[in-house]
Amino acid sequence: MSRKDHYYNKAKQEGYRSRAAYKLKQLDDLENVVSRGDTVVDLGAAPGGWLQVAAEKVGPQGKVIGVDLQRIKPLPEHDDRVETIRGDMTQERTRDRVVDAAGGEVDCVVSDMAPNMSGEYSLDQARSLHLARQAFETALELLDSDGDFVVKVFEGPDVDDFRADVEEEFQYVRATSPKASRQESSEIYLIGKGRLTAPVQEGDELEVEIVDVGSEGDGIASVDGFRLFVPATEEGDVVTVRVEDVKPNFGFAQRLDRS
Repeated sequence: MSRKDHYYNKAKQEGYRSRAAYKLKQLDDLENVVSRGDTVVDLGAAPGGWLQVAAEKVGPQGKVIGVDLQRIKPLPEHDDRVETIRGDMTQERTRDRVVDAAGGEVDCVVSDMAPNMSGEYSLDQARSLHLARQAFETALELLDSDGDFVVKVFEGPDVDDFRADVEEEFQYVRATSPKASRQESSEIYLIGKGRLTAPVQEGDELEVEIVDVGSEGDGIASVDGFRLFVPATEEGDVVTVRVEDVKPNFGFAQRLDRS
C-alpha cells in the first residue's frame, strides 16, 4: 500500500478531513508546538484537518482560529474552541479579525498554505516561498514571546535565506519532512521554536545600570534579561539612554548625558 493510500484511508477511518492532519500530528510529536490551553492560529486552514488536530491538542481551555479564503465547514465536535475566519491574511481587516478573535497574544502560528499548482516547478516554488513569507510576517505580528511557528515551503532557491530570516526571530529552527508527506513531494516544514521578543522599542528612553562590558568595549545593561549595548560606559554606571536599534535578543542604545 502506498504512503498516499495509507494516510488517506487512515484519515477516513479516524474522522479527519484530510490526510494532512497527520503531518501536524507528526510535527507536534517532533517539537511539541501545540500545548493544552494554547491559542493557535492556522493559516490556510481549509478543509480543516489541522484545525481538528490543533483543537484536540489545546483542549477545552484553548482556542484555535482558522483562516482561509475558502469557506471552512463548521467543526461541531470542537465548536467550543474553534473559530473560522474567511479572509486574506495579507489584508489588514483580516488580520484585525484574527487579533480580535485571539483576544490577546497567540502561542502558536501554523501554516500549511500551498499555491495553486501550475505544473511549472520554478513558478510553484516561488509562489510557495511567497506564501511562507506572508505566514512568517503574520507570525511575527501575532506571536507572544516564546511562541512557536510552523510553515510549509517547497524546496528550491532562496529557502536557505528564508530559514536564516526565521532563525533571527526564534531560539532555534528545525527543517523536516514528516512521514505523512507524499513520497514524491518536495515540501519541507520549518519549525521555529521560542519566539524572541524585546522588552524595549526604538526611541525608548530609560535609566539603566551597566552590569558588564562587552568584547568591543561597550557597556552592557540588562533590561528584563534583554542585553542592551551602550557605548562610552563602564561597569557600575547608571545612565539614561535612548534605544537606537533593537534585534530579537539584543539592542543598542546611546547615553543621553553626552553628545
